[in-house]
Amino acid sequence: MKLAIIGTGYVGLVTGTCLAETGNDVICVDIDKNKIEQLNSGIIPIYEPGLKVLFERNTKQGRLHFTTSLIEGVEHAEVIFLALPTPPGEDGRADLKYILGVAKELSTVITSYKIIVDKSTVPVGTSQEVHNALAENLSEDLFDVVSNPEFLREGVAVDDFLKPDRVVIGVSSEKAEVVMRKLYEPFVRQGNPIIFMDERSAEMTKYAANAFLATKITFMNEIANLCEKVGADVDMVRKGIGSDTRIGKRFLFPGIGYGGSCFPKDVQALERTAVENDYNFKILKAVMDVNEKQKYILADKIISHFGNVEGKTIALWGLAFKPNTDDIREAPALYIIDKLLESGAHIKAYDPEAIPNVKKIYGDKIIYGKHQYEVLENADCLAICTEWSVFRTPDIQKIKSQLKNALIFDGRNLYDSNFMIENGFQYHSIGRPKVKND
Repeated sequence: MKLAIIGTGYVGLVTGTCLAETGNDVICVDIDKNKIEQLNSGIIPIYEPGLKVLFERNTKQGRLHFTTSLIEGVEHAEVIFLALPTPPGEDGRADLKYILGVAKELSTVITSYKIIVDKSTVPVGTSQEVHNALAENLSEDLFDVVSNPEFLREGVAVDDFLKPDRVVIGVSSEKAEVVMRKLYEPFVRQGNPIIFMDERSAEMTKYAANAFLATKITFMNEIANLCEKVGADVDMVRKGIGSDTRIGKRFLFPGIGYGGSCFPKDVQALERTAVENDYNFKILKAVMDVNEKQKYILADKIISHFGNVEGKTIALWGLAFKPNTDDIREAPALYIIDKLLESGAHIKAYDPEAIPNVKKIYGDKIIYGKHQYEVLENADCLAICTEWSVFRTPDIQKIKSQLKNALIFDGRNLYDSNFMIENGFQYHSIGRPKVKND
């Protein structure tokens, strides 16, 4: 098929590249000239494992193109995906100005039948708003609007797209349904479902999924915090409840809160939708409140340990909100850095991918290491904020020899407490007894 992707951000670029990989002819459109020039030069502006190989193959073989011209994209495509940002507004509701703005532009340049697909995460009812914007200048027989929410996890987004657990499509038109089924059938050959439903249900499905996962994470963080007070070990609790098939093992790892581009804004947007519909969604309010506090918990532990961190140097491993990405949006590490800096501490930080993005925020307010051990030298402790694989089995004696104190604050529970005891560390983690080694 001939496809257009409007927006070359994280979702748009992964979507366009993966759709080209199954033989479609894809043109990606963006108003950012610098980004399009980069992409046409073979430079990918985001870090996502596996994306570079597919990107290079499909550009080389002529199935993946980039342009700043909306008209070029529209003339090319049978199906037009809207993969545009939906940032939270001041009231928490998803801001639809980019999506509706492009929809209005499309209404002035479409001259033959097109399927317009909402790929962005949007509030319930957005498909109708997009339909109305298109209908301002178009006959309704020239378009159909489809809701096709993405379920991509940063760090494994390529695999998620190529081998989805399910594909959700909200559609009212039989004509559009036939096309969308044909488009996605190559991705579900092992039998995972393509689930067709109405547009509003599809929009709600995306928010419900992210809100539920955010709630599951937050519940475990609350259990972890209580475990510390009663002397229980959250790792044992996690294994005990995760073996229940009704609960499952995933998203039960406690830590320093969720971040990223999806969970925070989607939970907020769903709660805002509830407010607008006169419904008090108490669980979501609690999730947001708990998660906000959880992001500071590692900084609180560090400050509590020292009493006063003014003049102390904290080595910090991990800046991205999760491993295998350079995305720092709502990353807990940034909240921790802010609180420690406000308290007078010095920060030396390392991350395999996210340092360039962090530099844009902090500049020279913190020191950046070229490798993970460089930031340890003469630091008073090590704080771990992101569970990159490279941090899981470090040279423990090298850590001990370079730190002023054999002291680790682990926000991701990477290490076994007995291992820390054997190696003479003081070790503070989430939801487990402290290792004192005084």
